Amino acid sequence: MSNHRVAGNGKIQFGVFFQGVNHTTVWRAPQSGSQTDFESFRRVAQTAERGLFSAFFLGEGLRLREHLGKIHDLDVAGRPDAQTALASLAAITNHIGLVATQNTTYNDPADLAHRLASLDILSGGRAAWNIVTTDNAWTGANFRRGGFLAHEDRYVRAEAFVQTSKAIWDSWDDEAIASGPEAKRWLAEGAISEVRRSDASFDIEVIPRLPRSAQEHPVLFQAGDSAAGRDFAVRNADVIFSAHPELEDAKKFRDDIVARTLKAGRPADDVKIFPGQEFILGATAKEAEEKHRWVREHQVGPETAIAYLEQFWGRTLSEYDPDGPLPDIDPVVDVTNPTRGNAFHGKSAKELAAQWRAETKERGQSIRQFVSERSQLNGRGLVGSYDDVAELLAEYAHTGAVDGFNITPWIVPSGLDDIVNELVPRLQERGVYRTEYEGATLRENLGLRRPVTRRGTAVLSETGNVA
Repeated sequence: MSNHRVAGNGKIQFGVFFQGVNHTTVWRAPQSGSQTDFESFRRVAQTAERGLFSAFFLGEGLRLREHLGKIHDLDVAGRPDAQTALASLAAITNHIGLVATQNTTYNDPADLAHRLASLDILSGGRAAWNIVTTDNAWTGANFRRGGFLAHEDRYVRAEAFVQTSKAIWDSWDDEAIASGPEAKRWLAEGAISEVRRSDASFDIEVIPRLPRSAQEHPVLFQAGDSAAGRDFAVRNADVIFSAHPELEDAKKFRDDIVARTLKAGRPADDVKIFPGQEFILGATAKEAEEKHRWVREHQVGPETAIAYLEQFWGRTLSEYDPDGPLPDIDPVVDVTNPTRGNAFHGKSAKELAAQWRAETKERGQSIRQFVSERSQLNGRGLVGSYDDVAELLAEYAHTGAVDGFNITPWIVPSGLDDIVNELVPRLQERGVYRTEYEGATLRENLGLRRPVTRRGTAVLSETGNVA
């Protein structure tokens, strides 16, 4: 039996990724709502909870993207602080998890651990942290730390950060707080342990200010796909946001993660996998295909297609027809800069340009067609009728290739409506989707064990399960 089957439980879960900086959201459509008003966040989160989604996830950029030295103004950019938004949503939701992307490079563990613990307690144990790293000087300039972290050290700092945060969350005893009015003191004597760390990453002495939440620790998410990123995830995270949504690729990714998880001394199914995916659905396959064409046309307009290439070419390309072939000139810079994010950082522009030119010529693609295909979150996305997609997802559930999908709506705030109203009931009919939440905390609803640091001396069996 393949390793990826060890983690399968015959169910599929959903999360929703409310993006900020992106061009996948169709913001120009009449039915599109605000990207910053609370009403959009409320509508998406409450629709997701009505659909029994596990988590509401906010990405976060620390600096506005730039394009050829100016603010990139074609795509959705900017959003309220993630933890502030999630705290407001905690008050109007009851079960859905609240996931904040937070950076280990430009935060400090004593402060961030406290803020995440605050969200966890106030939400009744529904908070989560999507751990990200950054090393480019462009982002660091916002923090008077431009270029202070070497690329190879980003996970070294991240690991020290996470270990310190866990120590802070573990610092209060289980019986630290008085259980009733008859107690002599509210806080038991000696119930808090001071957290000290002194190494190349941090030099801190902190007395943590909060007890543990109902789920003990915020749930930890991570999305690194490099070998270093995967190893970091299996040592530290509870859930991986993967970039491998296609079924066969998802199985291979599961096998790799299971092997790394066991090597890290954890049970085979200890780390859940949620690939990112875009769903474009219709009552029929034809209707879904028509919607798919409309979405792609509106996600990547002519100006966006040209601007995408200009980042690699390092110069204006306004003289080129977006419906014509790729530019026949070489980029003016050999290596792209990171002003539109890490996806482009460190790529050889000349090498990519030559490769893309050959590919598009062979396939007969225009600039706009190439960019539309290239720049989607996960290629084509999951396109089909409600019934066909339900059958496909049932196959995912039965193989155990993934634990769920982190869905990126192509429009806000109505992008989950057809998924919740049409797809979820079909999945429930097939027995592969929950009909009610399993518990009150995010950890319970994801099917996670206690935090690793709180498990005591559990031993792995030969199958990789906790004995």
